[in-house]
Amino acid sequence: MSIRPLVILPDSKLRLISEPVKEITQEIRQLAEDMLETMYDAPGVGLAAIQIGVPIRMVTMDVSKTEDERQPMVLINPEVIWASEEKRVYEEGCLSIPEYYEEVERPDRVRFRYMNLQGETLEQDADGLMATCVQHEIDHLNGVLFIDYLSKLKRDRVMTKFKKAAKREVGA
Repeated sequence: MSIRPLVILPDSKLRLISEPVKEITQEIRQLAEDMLETMYDAPGVGLAAIQIGVPIRMVTMDVSKTEDERQPMVLINPEVIWASEEKRVYEEGCLSIPEYYEEVERPDRVRFRYMNLQGETLEQDADGLMATCVQHEIDHLNGVLFIDYLSKLKRDRVMTKFKKAAKREVGA
């Protein structure tokens, strides 16, 4: 297992649409382990493969409350198949947009389908933080960031801030 470097805004890779996983190979299993280690190290509750520069439809998540109760999930080719009409606002952040948090409104409950590392197709209902997390991570697979739900003014401010930071890093 190894911790992989995160792709950070304004990197255009974050806007790529990820390709479906066709078969679960040893490389996919290794990537899942690396993603979980990277996510826990960050620390975060979710990570899409594109956030470490791999444009495939795979997500890791763990919305457990404490490190002692870890409940890691690996979602391959996940998709939301139902969403409630009721909405909920959560403060979201993103490992690819460090130290920036904003309230985002999303469906309160969802049902999602995914494949696990054993190749089984599963469906799961989620609400609260898990529903928000799964929607946020699936958005990544489609090249969508949580800042896309904000007003144009707020989104432009975030992009400007991260573009300036990237220029400073290149110039360093």
